[in-house]
Amino acid sequence: MTNTPSDLSRLRIDRDRPSGSSVTALRLSAGLAVTAMVLVVGGWWWLRPAAGPEVRVARVDVVGSGAPAVGITANGYVVARTRASVSSRISGRLAWLGVEEGSVVRRGEILARLDNADYRAALAQTEAERERAAASLVEAEAVRDQLRRDLARGRDLLERNLESRRTVEDLESQLAAAEARVNVQAAQVRAAEAAIGVARANLDNTMIRAPFDGTVLRKDAEVGEVVAPVATGGGLTRGAVVTMANLATLEVEVDVNEAYIARIAADQPARIVLDAYPEDGFRGRVRQIVPTADRQRATVQVKVAILDRDPRILPEMGARVEFLTGTPTDEASAPEAPRIMIPAEAVHSAGGETIVWVVRDGIAYRIPVDAGPVSGGRREVRSGLSGGETVIIDPPADLEHGAAVHVVTSP
Repeated sequence: MTNTPSDLSRLRIDRDRPSGSSVTALRLSAGLAVTAMVLVVGGWWWLRPAAGPEVRVARVDVVGSGAPAVGITANGYVVARTRASVSSRISGRLAWLGVEEGSVVRRGEILARLDNADYRAALAQTEAERERAAASLVEAEAVRDQLRRDLARGRDLLERNLESRRTVEDLESQLAAAEARVNVQAAQVRAAEAAIGVARANLDNTMIRAPFDGTVLRKDAEVGEVVAPVATGGGLTRGAVVTMANLATLEVEVDVNEAYIARIAADQPARIVLDAYPEDGFRGRVRQIVPTADRQRATVQVKVAILDRDPRILPEMGARVEFLTGTPTDEASAPEAPRIMIPAEAVHSAGGETIVWVVRDGIAYRIPVDAGPVSGGRREVRSGLSGGETVIIDPPADLEHGAAVHVVTSP
């Protein structure tokens, strides 16, 4: 019987390989961890509040109790009280334009010139006709003067019976005819001079002049284009050459709701804020309240003079006017009561009542209010709000009371 030697290498212990019990424990722990995570995420997802629609919001402002107190606010534009679209008095082709946008001109200064060769020729022709009429007048006067002398000699001879009466009578007739010819030639000279005046006026009308001191705002035509006093249609005829304004007469025109117009008076102080420079304010004063209302918009136009002249103020700039109701030193004026002001877009009509939507902790609440007319894009809330609330601007049409919303920053 042969003895086979034993393979002792099979008896080696592999220490790097985990035992069966260890693997089972690890798998159990991992499963429990995954299950716990799924439960936590699922619970959070189930219990989290709905995000709701995105809404833009604004904060409710309380104005008043300060001096100078801001009364009515209105939006408008900067305009020039003295402004004109300068056109030619006759039709013609623009031959020369001597100004650009921003050019400062004086009254009577030539801005442009039309092609005027034919008008110059007409003037030269009328001047020649006047010279011819003047020469004819001199000739007629010479004939008349000679006949006067001949008549004087004939009468002298007739008194001495040295000349016949018939000869004297013929001289008198010739002298009367000569006087008539002189008068005709004199009238022709005056007519020629009048024609010269017309020709010169027509020639001068080819010169387009500034009607007042001001600044050129815009060129409405270029050299080579046909211009006319009134555009007669079509794209080849221009009705104006330049548009200019006197920037010293700049003012702000705003439309004030007619419900507030009683709170505005002539010479009332105001503060003007330009959209281009919102950080700066300019002093103003009510110059005129236009004595008529716009029935469609229920507004009255108010013109506010700008007291602080600044080269940054340009025509057609957007502006906001705050009409002031008092000053710190005005002891006679009572302090203004605080007023609640919100953007006009936050006020809506629903179910026969005026409402706003207020956001608290991500929840929208419908609040009935008593709101005044729109003024400067804002409305006064007389009841329903106390100030400091957050209101929704342009809420969704299907928004419900108590619904969750997601607030985004208003642009």
